[in-house]
Amino acid sequence: MHNGDFWSLLKTNGYKLGPGTLPEGREPIESKIALTQGTTIFGLKYKEGVLVAGDRRATAGTTVMYDRTDKVLEIDRHSVMAIAGVPATAFEIARVMEHTFKYYRRSQLQELSLEGKVRALSKLLKENIPMAIQGIGAVAPIYAVYDVARKEGKLFFYDILGAGFEAVEFTTSGSGSPAIRGILQYENRWGKRPLAELSEEAAITLTMRLLETAAEFDAATGGSNREAHLYPVIKLVTMEGVREIPQKTLESLYSRNVVGRSTAGEPGLGIG
Repeated sequence: MHNGDFWSLLKTNGYKLGPGTLPEGREPIESKIALTQGTTIFGLKYKEGVLVAGDRRATAGTTVMYDRTDKVLEIDRHSVMAIAGVPATAFEIARVMEHTFKYYRRSQLQELSLEGKVRALSKLLKENIPMAIQGIGAVAPIYAVYDVARKEGKLFFYDILGAGFEAVEFTTSGSGSPAIRGILQYENRWGKRPLAELSEEAAITLTMRLLETAAEFDAATGGSNREAHLYPVIKLVTMEGVREIPQKTLESLYSRNVVGRSTAGEPGLGIG
């Protein structure tokens, strides 16, 4: 009997959360081999809601495993999770969250509260601590949600142990994040206008420039590739729901606003 409890229902069907303990005599994998995963993900609040973006490169050490990864995953109609860390663990956490929210909505006939959604992700990360400590399952995600009741976008970031923090204006994660964190701070404080006042097109343009910058300084972050028609994943979370920016739109903005220098001599990034 699960009595409406989703976790009990998972256990009843044989689903086990967390890696459990290592068998006697087994050593943590990190003591034998070191795998490094890198990426750049970030989110920022703009005029109409929250924008979340990620590059598309998946790596294992110095090897590029895949260049078309979707690192911004839609969880429900008004929230997305951007993933930095081990893809298998991150995708599993996203899948459990999606089903948890759906189960709550159907069993309780209402949406899970914002606080409940934030804590659900924190709980999953805490259950993953043994894997994270071993260095084979660490995930440091960003969670973005549009609070319909308060009519505002919210941004949260987490450490690999499950501690969650709310970001005021923007947040970043991944190996390429140091390259763009300072730019975001500069642009928000001394740019032509604060991030929260950017239009949709200006926010997307800034995002593409930032990911190009991260790719320039971080080998684990993939940049845009016009020949392959390959651009970052950018999703907007607004009152109307989650919307992914089409590749054709990204291609057009990239050609007009990212290639070359459009506002030479002016301070800031020249975002309109």
